[in-house]
Amino acid sequence: MTNFEKSLADGRFTVTVELSPPKGTAVAALVESARSLFPHVAAFNLTDNQSAVMRLSSLGAAKCVLDAGGDVIFQVTGRDRNRLALQSDLLAASVLGIGNVLALTGDHVTCGDHPGAKPVFDLDSVHILEAIRELNGGRDLAGNALDGSTSLFAGAAVAPDYEPFDLQWMKFEKKVASGARFFQTQASFSPKALERLVRRADGYPAAILAGVLLLKSPAMASYINRRVPGLNVPKEIVERLASADDPLREGMAVASEQIARYRGICHGVHLMTAGREDLAAEILAPR
Repeated sequence: MTNFEKSLADGRFTVTVELSPPKGTAVAALVESARSLFPHVAAFNLTDNQSAVMRLSSLGAAKCVLDAGGDVIFQVTGRDRNRLALQSDLLAASVLGIGNVLALTGDHVTCGDHPGAKPVFDLDSVHILEAIRELNGGRDLAGNALDGSTSLFAGAAVAPDYEPFDLQWMKFEKKVASGARFFQTQASFSPKALERLVRRADGYPAAILAGVLLLKSPAMASYINRRVPGLNVPKEIVERLASADDPLREGMAVASEQIARYRGICHGVHLMTAGREDLAAEILAPR
C-alpha cells in the first residue's frame, strides 16, 4: 500500500499537488518544489504532456520525485501511446516502485505545441483502467499471463461542475466498475456541485479529491469561462480578482478558502497551481 493509498484508507484529509515536468532534462527545480511540500502533501501528480505540450515523461519525473522521498501519482494518457506502450509503461512504473496511477484520455494534440503529431487514442481512460486491473490480476489485455503482476492503485478524473451531470455520473460509474479507487476532480468552484457528486458517490469504493485551481488573474478566470467546457468561475470570484490590488494574492486566498470549505465535503483536495508550485505551501497552510 502506498503512502497515498494509506492516507485515504485511514480517513485522513488527503492533499495532492500537481507538478509539471520540465520541458527538458533540468529536474532540480521540480525535485526542490516537491521537497518543499513534503510536510503538506500525501502525493504528487506528475502530468503527462499536459495540454499536449511535450515535456519530460510523467514516468521519468515521477521517479525523480520518488527517489527524493515523496510519494507520486503516475499520470498516463491514451493520447500518445497504443495499448502495447501503455501496458509497458505501467509495468515499468510498478518495477520502479511507483504504485499510484491516474488514467486519463488526454487533450487532443491540436491543443499543444506539436499540432502535427499523430494522435493515438487506442485506449481511453476507462480502457486504461481496465488494463491496470488486468495487469494487477497477472494478465495483459490479450489475456496472456505475466511473469510478475502489478499492484497499482488506480484513479481517474471527474468533472463535478459539468452539465448535464448525468453524463458525468455515467462515466464515473464506468470508471469505478473498471477499477478506479480514487478520483481527482477537475477544478470546481461550486461546493453544491461537489456535494452532489460526493452524495451520489457515497457507498462506492472510491475516494474523491476536489480539484482546486489557483486563479492567477481575472484574465485567466475569464479565459476559463470562455474556453474550458464544464468549468465555470463564478462572477463574484472574477470581480473579486479584478478589484484586487494584487490579483495573484487574491487568487491564493480564494484557493485557501476553497480548501477549508472542501475539508468538510470530500476526502481531500488536489491543488493545481498552473506552474506556481512555489506558492503551494502558503495556500495549503492552515488558517
